[in-house]
Amino acid sequence: MDKKNALRAGALAAGTTLMMLLMTSPALALTRDDGDDPGPGLSVAETLGLYVAAPLVLFGIIAGLVIALDKSRKQV
Repeated sequence: MDKKNALRAGALAAGTTLMMLLMTSPALALTRDDGDDPGPGLSVAETLGLYVAAPLVLFGIIAGLVIALDKSRKQV
């Protein structure tokens, strides 16, 4: 019975995903709007720094603060 339910859930998830993809409209990014003034693009290093390194550093700072300020463990 578990296999049947898992198959049913997988089919439902796949069907829902397919329907969402089919019903989305294109972004129409080829036509420019009035007032559009895009800036210069990011380099690979800037992109990696902004979307990979910065979140990891922020996570490390937050985790370090949580560990340092943890009051639940006994002080020796």
